[in-house]
Amino acid sequence: MRTFTGKDEVLAAAGETLGTSDWLEVTQQMVDQFAEATGDHQWIHVDPERAKRESPFGGPIAHGYLTLSLLPLLGSQIFGFENAKLGINYGSNKVRFPSPVPVGAKVRSTAVLAEAGEVSGGALQLVVQHTVEIEGGSKPALIAEAVSRVVF
Repeated sequence: MRTFTGKDEVLAAAGETLGTSDWLEVTQQMVDQFAEATGDHQWIHVDPERAKRESPFGGPIAHGYLTLSLLPLLGSQIFGFENAKLGINYGSNKVRFPSPVPVGAKVRSTAVLAEAGEVSGGALQLVVQHTVEIEGGSKPALIAEAVSRVVF
């Protein structure tokens, strides 16, 4: 766990790999709850029996946006800010889903602080590249640049 205590520490870490999260199992319950929250009830996600019969993946897969939504959880295991007054999600740059996440698979993220700089008002803007891998997989499930702002 990398803990930043101030602005200068963050700025100095630009370009560094911050670490890797623990493995997290993606369960059918998580997929179903995500489907409820978003209204995306496509059978490839929420109908395990049909997905086993008809899906090219041999079973249900997680929504790509579910995988993306795990970044705050996975990221919080990698890095944090001890003396920050405020931190907000500012958006995403590139987001790609090179490989589907089968239900029951485990995923983890490796985070790189790709960019860090000051913006108006004294906040820092961070671009963190997350690469989410699937345990035993050959390609990442997700590659995304998450943009956030932090005020110390």
